[in-house]
Amino acid sequence: MCSTLTSKSSALHLEMEQFKGQSRLPKFAVPKRYDITLKPDLTGCSFGGSVAVQLDIVCDTRFIVLNAADLSVDAASVSFASSKVIFKPWKVETFEEDGILVLEFGETLPVGSGVLGIGFEGKLNDKMKGFYTSTYEHNGEKKNMAVTQFEPVDARRCFPCWDEPAWKATFKIRLDDVPSELVALSNMPVVEEKVHGHLKTVSFQESPIMSTYLVAVVVGLFDYVEDRTSDGVKVRVYCQVGKANQGKFALNVAAKTLEFYRDYFAVPYSLPKLDMVAIPDFPGAMENYGLVTYQETDLLFDEQHSAAANKQRVATVVAHELAHQWFGNLVTMEWWTHLWLNEGFATWVSYLATDSLFPEWKMWTKFLDEITLGLKLDGLEGSHPIEVEINHASEVDEIFDAISYRKGASVIRMLQNYLGAECFQVGPLRSLASYITKHASSNAKTEDLWAALQEGSGEPVNKLMNSWTQQKGYPVISVKVKDQKLEFDQTQFYSSGSQGDGQWIVPITLCSGSYDVRKSFLLQKKFETFDVKEFLGCSIAGTGCRGSLCSWIKVNVDQTGFYRVKYEEELSAALRSAIEKKHLSATDRFGVLDDSFALSMARQQSFASLLTLLGAYREELDCTVLSNLIHISYKLATIAADAVPELLDLINQLFIGLFQYSAEKLGWEPKPGESHLDAMLRGDILTALAVFGHDLTIDEASRRFHAFLDDRNTPLLPPDIRKAVYVAVMQRVSMSERSGYESLLGVYRETDLREEKTRILRSLASCPDPNIILEFLNFLLSSEVRRQDAALGLSVSSKGRETAWTWLKDNWEHISETWSSGYLLRFVSAIISPLASFEKVKEVDEFFKVHPDLSITRTLKQSIERVQINAKWVQSVGSEKNLADIVKELAHRKY
Repeated sequence: MCSTLTSKSSALHLEMEQFKGQSRLPKFAVPKRYDITLKPDLTGCSFGGSVAVQLDIVCDTRFIVLNAADLSVDAASVSFASSKVIFKPWKVETFEEDGILVLEFGETLPVGSGVLGIGFEGKLNDKMKGFYTSTYEHNGEKKNMAVTQFEPVDARRCFPCWDEPAWKATFKIRLDDVPSELVALSNMPVVEEKVHGHLKTVSFQESPIMSTYLVAVVVGLFDYVEDRTSDGVKVRVYCQVGKANQGKFALNVAAKTLEFYRDYFAVPYSLPKLDMVAIPDFPGAMENYGLVTYQETDLLFDEQHSAAANKQRVATVVAHELAHQWFGNLVTMEWWTHLWLNEGFATWVSYLATDSLFPEWKMWTKFLDEITLGLKLDGLEGSHPIEVEINHASEVDEIFDAISYRKGASVIRMLQNYLGAECFQVGPLRSLASYITKHASSNAKTEDLWAALQEGSGEPVNKLMNSWTQQKGYPVISVKVKDQKLEFDQTQFYSSGSQGDGQWIVPITLCSGSYDVRKSFLLQKKFETFDVKEFLGCSIAGTGCRGSLCSWIKVNVDQTGFYRVKYEEELSAALRSAIEKKHLSATDRFGVLDDSFALSMARQQSFASLLTLLGAYREELDCTVLSNLIHISYKLATIAADAVPELLDLINQLFIGLFQYSAEKLGWEPKPGESHLDAMLRGDILTALAVFGHDLTIDEASRRFHAFLDDRNTPLLPPDIRKAVYVAVMQRVSMSERSGYESLLGVYRETDLREEKTRILRSLASCPDPNIILEFLNFLLSSEVRRQDAALGLSVSSKGRETAWTWLKDNWEHISETWSSGYLLRFVSAIISPLASFEKVKEVDEFFKVHPDLSITRTLKQSIERVQINAKWVQSVGSEKNLADIVKELAHRKY
């Protein structure tokens, strides 16, 4: 069990420095139980504490090596007690760069159990990691609360520990000197609370076995709402005083979701309570065992002022975090290489749960957004495999990305579709239940999940899935018809247009002319052909399909596969016609559009042909399909502005015409009994028309905005169209006409609804005036914007890209010192990725050579690659023949 390093240190008396730079802790000692006391000082923003760790020393050693960072360890307090003998280290040293604490003893420690005691002090930081402060207002007074956020590697900033997911133990936590009026929460219920005047000591039940990154503590002033599941689990939502009603929706979702997972996994929730807490300053949401923490916009929903999109987000985020109570907390990845087991699975199953609770939301169509985000990142040469090697703690933040979450979820959905839903949940072996039961209170690797599914299905799951998890990227399947045969050819897809050498076992699904005519097979080679008549039950005339059954062929039915499809021209034309005639499902309409967009970006399809395809979507009304069409249109307009600026007005006119049908169908006013999806879509459509300069939309938005300024309760500005109206107002803002900007800042400053503040920040960034953009970017750095919200304002208008890049360079020192690596990644990606010239590639590269930061290495490389892709695409579009004639014809086309 001991590593080579252990035996060498014992035999060769290695110095402490030998432990530096290691990817993982040595295996001298195994922690079994932590007894932790913390004493937070909310006024002085500091804390003291002590930890007693029950250890098993598993081999002869003079060293104990564990994790600690940003802590002042009291060397005199450190001791190891074993068999009534107390050992004191003769040297105690912290290596901050590696986040480790090395204790060297003067004699060999005895093999067996013992207790390591350490006293320490630390600062309650303001970086939203480790043990930190979040601020809130109560009765007009600014106050602090103390919060923990430990994933991935920040428990070590609160107490010395073995801060790796495989080192599971139990935790007994006590909080001293807590102001008596405050609420103190941890993973487990309170067992004792002793009040001493204005202070109290709060002790919690001992936890079940779990990893350090799941330990949590929150101390603050809260209201709460409460419910119970049908099997008696107490569920509470805690939020700021006065906001309890905003927690009711999430509470209802949580109680029902716990019951859904209990039944789906055939394993009950393993703790006596579940608390969910809305924190004013928090980086997203975190699945701490029994104490799930959220930023306010991910947990709170205001029936009067929140948009339908926020309601859907709250439901899916809650479902995601609660899925972790099984996948992640009960069964934990062995190392960060297997992070996707936590995040990919939780993403996939959160859609399953939300779809069960809200079937009218069409969540599996919405899931296409997850697939697309995974495909976009994985189409980069700078992507990484799902199972990625992690060699240092500093590398972990960068893999909390679309590969671990979105691609991970997508390949699970692809596998479920191939094996059948019943293999996952039902049948004699109930594969997921078997996996969870076998690895409960322990750790697992990717191959453990494959083994459970293979046993349940009888299929070679490990062989099938290794090509998807152990290599980066995915294939594009080229489809042709030749001599009555369908030809399938797979090559690795790169958005850059480069050719990769990857090869996959691909679950192919296809239908022809009707969803009643379906086939599926595994493409295990690079190239395979099939007899069409035998395969589809119809014959083919010439090179394209003819007749009722073979009027069109769609590969990757319902987009359940994680790959793209490229059709020869006649097959593409047939699909375009099928879309116009409404023969394809929403998921397949989405797939044809998204694949064509990706192929155009990779310069495998012309810009003009993509614009022509968009016309087939003029009468599109599906929320997810139209939302993607809008985002694609934004990108195309930006590329056109750089490549053919003289055509931009015509292209904007083309897009306005494209969205007129849906805008007229939806209108401005909510309709009685309309669907949740129509409410979401209305805002997206109106926002698009405003961005593309539709004067009537901007005029009406301005009228409604001024009515809102006069009366905040006006029915003219319901939550679902507020962002559209705010964006429309910003389209006419300039340095000489600032009133709209100033008015929105005024609304931002007066509201206490987090959702409204974030909505305004996103809208202000859309201004086309670079001078206003610069002013707004500086506002993001001010104390008026919470740190987790600053990144929301970085997606600036296309005319503000150069300004944003200059601003990032000018403020890089301050930004890199203020925001931790997880947020720094967002600054880099949001500002650099939209740039679109080879000159900018050189500028970015040169700047970061002078300002290196290892924590952003992967993200920076990906962002630079995106700039290169944009530049090549601009170059290609600029040289495209007959583009002007085609754009004019499409812009003036009467539908």
